[in-house]
Amino acid sequence: MSAGAATGRIAVALVHYPVLNRNGETSTTAITTLDIHAFARSCAFYNIGPVYLVHPAPAIQAMVSEMMEYWLHGAGSRRNPERCLVLESLRVVSSLEDAQSDGNYRLWYTSAEADDGVAVSPEKLKNIKGSHLIVFGTGSGLDVSFLPEPNGWLSPIKGIGSVRHLSVRAALAIYLDRLGLDPA
Repeated sequence: MSAGAATGRIAVALVHYPVLNRNGETSTTAITTLDIHAFARSCAFYNIGPVYLVHPAPAIQAMVSEMMEYWLHGAGSRRNPERCLVLESLRVVSSLEDAQSDGNYRLWYTSAEADDGVAVSPEKLKNIKGSHLIVFGTGSGLDVSFLPEPNGWLSPIKGIGSVRHLSVRAALAIYLDRLGLDPA
């Protein structure tokens, strides 16, 4: 059995607030359909879940719930049953604390910033007892001044090109692959 959703050991959160904008100010970003589908699909591929979308606005949460209703129980579920399987582990919450309390998770933050030498490589998570929540930020990254203290940071993904960081969807896929979970 893998260490993913089947055992509840590893979950993922995509934080839309509090995050930083390009000027370094606390900001809120919009949830896009790419966030919903791409995050959920990558996590389903690796049997990781639940997948938390963190956004404080009730109207945005309602929009996501309506979209999920269509794919999970409406016409979308009949037209594309695989999408239903992908989205069934998705949860919309108002805060990271809500996600954390849902599973009593250890928090592991991600960042494109340089490693300070104490970051943990993703491969090591499967050997650390407890349930883990890997936290990704949108915008220009997590605003940790408004977030709970993490158990640690995961090592950043280092590229060789001139671009500073990957899209959050690409980073998620790389981190999930680096977890090195055994196939079920």
